[in-house]
Amino acid sequence: MTETSPNWHKSTYSGNDNDACIEVADNLPRVLVRDTKDHTKGELSAAPAAWSAFTAFVRTGAI
Repeated sequence: MTETSPNWHKSTYSGNDNDACIEVADNLPRVLVRDTKDHTKGELSAAPAAWSAFTAFVRTGAI
C-alpha cells in the first residue's frame, strides 16, 4: 500500500490579507483542514461527505 501525502491548498474562502486563513487537503480518504499560519495546532479530519455538506451549508450564507 502506498501512503499519499496531503496536498495542501489555501481555502478559496480565505482572505488575501492572511488574517484568517485555512488550508485544505482533499486528496486523501479523509479531508484535512489546518490553520495556515500555525501548523502546530493540528488538523481537523472529516469524511468527504461531511465536508461537502459543511461547505454547502456555509455557501448558503446562513452563518
